[in-house]
Amino acid sequence: MTTTLSAAEPAAPTRQEARPPRRRRRETALTKRTLLLFGGPFVALFAAMYIAPIVYATVSSLYVVKRSGLGLTAPSKEFDPLHNFAQAFGDHDFLAALGRVGLFAVVQVPLMLGLALGLALLIDAKSARGKGFFRLASFLPYAIPGVSAALVWSFMYSSGSSPINDLLEPLGIQIPFFSSGSVLWSVANIVTWSWTGYNMIIIYSALQLIPGEVLEAAKMDGASALRIAWNIKIPAVRGSLVLTAVFSIIGSAQLYNEPTVLQPISGGSVSSTFTPIMSAQSAVAAGNYHYAAAQSVILAVAVGVLSFVFFKLTNRGDKA
Repeated sequence: MTTTLSAAEPAAPTRQEARPPRRRRRETALTKRTLLLFGGPFVALFAAMYIAPIVYATVSSLYVVKRSGLGLTAPSKEFDPLHNFAQAFGDHDFLAALGRVGLFAVVQVPLMLGLALGLALLIDAKSARGKGFFRLASFLPYAIPGVSAALVWSFMYSSGSSPINDLLEPLGIQIPFFSSGSVLWSVANIVTWSWTGYNMIIIYSALQLIPGEVLEAAKMDGASALRIAWNIKIPAVRGSLVLTAVFSIIGSAQLYNEPTVLQPISGGSVSSTFTPIMSAQSAVAAGNYHYAAAQSVILAVAVGVLSFVFFKLTNRGDKA
């Protein structure tokens, strides 16, 4: 004999509903305390190290220091929100620095990511041997601090000690590493050497997530290794490529260590305003902190806009 519940008979309470209200409140309070315990330190450090400096720089950029003509009275700080930004957009050196890092990013970032992708595909190939060695060898330059890498390459570029030009001398070829037209690419070479392995590891890790059954099925269908790489592997790591591209764009805007190290031996081709950060540093050295803050704000906004546009363009295909 079977029994059925009538429509008016209430259903049995669920496990969540069966808990006493007091117990649910205790669990909710415990969850909040746990989140505060583990997330609180991160939020505090993030606010202190990132949010606070950004807010301070933004506020500082809205002021200007005014001095009397005779200089007998102490300078006064006045609120003038457009003065520093107007000065920055009229500063030829700062605008040239922005254009320089823009050109750097357009050329260096695709080249570096192309090399990183190629290395990742080669190491991921089924027929590859010594994968551990080549992963370590490719990643090793990233483990060297940027300043140390720039110092090593400055020796390689130096006119008096360059082994590269020494090898090319019998051929009558000398590379002008520090000429005004090539010094930017000398810097790009150092950055590419240092960061290709880092990006390769990210892309290689994404390749490891591709199901082996998919690759075996493509191979059984007669697809060549090149076609598998083009039609399966590269689309599968598209997210990693976008991520590394955004990181690289931000890194290009922050270019500072390499040109600063090369500046003393560049013969003047690397000026004190070679990059936007160097330009802001030069303004700080001159005591114009508010103008340096305005340059930093302009650079941050430009990088944010470029990153947003890049994300929108790269995600357009996913929404189609």
